[in-house]
Amino acid sequence: MSKHPRDEFDAVEENSARYGVHRASMETRSRSLLPIMIVGVAALCIGLLAFFVMPKLLNNNTSPLAGNTTSAVSTPQADQSTEPPTPEPTEAATEAPTEEPTPEPTPDSVVDKSIAVAVFNATGVSGLAAQYAGRVTGDGWTVAQSANWAGQPQSTSVIFYSDITQKANAEALGTLLNIPTQVETAELGLPLAIVLGPGA
Repeated sequence: MSKHPRDEFDAVEENSARYGVHRASMETRSRSLLPIMIVGVAALCIGLLAFFVMPKLLNNNTSPLAGNTTSAVSTPQADQSTEPPTPEPTEAATEAPTEEPTPEPTPDSVVDKSIAVAVFNATGVSGLAAQYAGRVTGDGWTVAQSANWAGQPQSTSVIFYSDITQKANAEALGTLLNIPTQVETAELGLPLAIVLGPGA
């Protein structure tokens, strides 16, 4: 035996499974690589499965939907190409339009010559009221009075009527006597009054 002094490497346990520093470290490394290799192989298998198998499954699942989509799109086009049915003419459309009856004259458009007419002279010319009263009576009207005008001076001849029902009568008298101005007023208290102004 050598007579070298003992060191730390000479103190080895009798029941230890280790036989050297280098051998123990190599065994530890070989054990730690096995789980990593298993995980790597599993990941590779999953990647190959996703790359080759999954696209085929997805294509098979989406093909019926694609067929339904094209048929759904083509159906409205077919419907649009068809022409709508033309409506048949009804009996009301074939009948000739009936003529509307002519409206009956309203009370304000009927001339009533029985309404009393008053004739006033606002010109100062003597006998002018009696002259116009004779023309009115000659046309079939009734003259209630013929006198001088006591109201405000008039710049032209005017026919006053009391309300809308006398408007047609005032227009008829205006045409007869060539007096275009007719005014509606109830202040005179007369249905029809002819006031002769300058130029009459």
